[in-house]
Amino acid sequence: MSAPMSFGIFAVLSVGLADAYFLGQIGGAALAAVGFIYPVTTAITSLSIGLSAGANAALSQGVGAGDDAEATRRLGLHAIGLGLGLSLLTAAAVWLVYPWLFIALGAGEEVSGNIAQYMPVWAMSFPFLVTMMIVNAVFRAHGDSLTSAWIMVLAAVVNVGLDPLLIFGMWGLPELGVQGAAIATLVGRVVAVLLALYIAWRRGLLGWCGALLDGLMASIRKILHVGLPAAFSNAINPAGMALVTAAVATIGETAVAGFGAATRVQSMALVPLLALSSGIGPVIGQNWGAEEKDRSRAATTLAFWFCVGYGALAAVVLAVFAAPIAGVFTSGEEDMAFAATYLRWVGFSLFGYGILVVGNAAMNARDKAVWSMSLSLSRILLLYLPLAWIGAVTIGFAGVVAAAIVANVLSAWATLVAAKATSLLKVETVLIDGPRRILPSQRHA
Repeated sequence: MSAPMSFGIFAVLSVGLADAYFLGQIGGAALAAVGFIYPVTTAITSLSIGLSAGANAALSQGVGAGDDAEATRRLGLHAIGLGLGLSLLTAAAVWLVYPWLFIALGAGEEVSGNIAQYMPVWAMSFPFLVTMMIVNAVFRAHGDSLTSAWIMVLAAVVNVGLDPLLIFGMWGLPELGVQGAAIATLVGRVVAVLLALYIAWRRGLLGWCGALLDGLMASIRKILHVGLPAAFSNAINPAGMALVTAAVATIGETAVAGFGAATRVQSMALVPLLALSSGIGPVIGQNWGAEEKDRSRAATTLAFWFCVGYGALAAVVLAVFAAPIAGVFTSGEEDMAFAATYLRWVGFSLFGYGILVVGNAAMNARDKAVWSMSLSLSRILLLYLPLAWIGAVTIGFAGVVAAAIVANVLSAWATLVAAKATSLLKVETVLIDGPRRILPSQRHA
């Protein structure tokens, strides 16, 4: 389930890197605009992630419990309708408020001009993204992550392929700059969602069914029971990153450019862990629905150990190659230095963030989305955000780096405690309490 999603998530995140690379060639203002835009659009995108998590939890548990095909098709259509309605409202709100939002975050006049070229077109693309994410959740809930991954790859390939053509005006196309990057995103999402719907319909995972509106409110409640907390949980991190970016802006726009480049590289380094969080959801959901709870616990434990092992590997690579990697996605020596510093030190704590996102996905899949939301909220509001502002004001960029490390490590510990409390880890697991001696009288129980 996770291996194909590595390619899909890598492809999606590569869009942000491609935008940074091409727009960095235009100038520092365009690159700084991406630094402001990226956490905000990622936060808004969390609505699609939350709704797909809600659809996945409802559908995968139904598949595990043996629900009939017509019921699952109806639930899938209800999820798409709900997502389309909410995404249209969200897109309209973004279109109206984005100028004031970015000024409040500290964007200067030139940077705000670049943002104004990007955000209206991005808002138009948002409903297509939400629909694509929900259809992909339908594929994964039925155990097919490969199709879901290739749909994501297609959207990214179209997007990245159009980027230089529209940004620089190649092959007779107009030179659109920052707006060209947004149009490339729109086209990629439209192409991908049309293909996703066609495949799902042809395979019978979606389709016409009798009494389409039967159980609509029950479906909405079931999806939103997980979807709303999951959306909020996923929005917390990028929204917090936007506020952290505002703290970095007190250091200077060059620091914002370096910080934005570093966080995009960090996202790429986290791809296997993000893929693991996508893959573990259907595994937990289907097994929990089938009352195979020991398999769910075994999967959660194994996933946490993978986060530790991969995190150690990523830390070594980023420590050694921080400077050359940062140089690819920055436009000058100063912003490269900021990016390299972040990657070199925060890399040692990425295992903690991996444990957090994997634990959140596991809890969402078994209808414990409030727990995952609380973990994400605590990481941002109690740890990262206040520590980043204190650090930025007192010791500069090094304080922001230290805040990220502390937030990631403490979040890992909190996630292990929450997983134990929600029965996703066995009480005697060595991750929490160490090995326990079982008395003969306890063995039967």
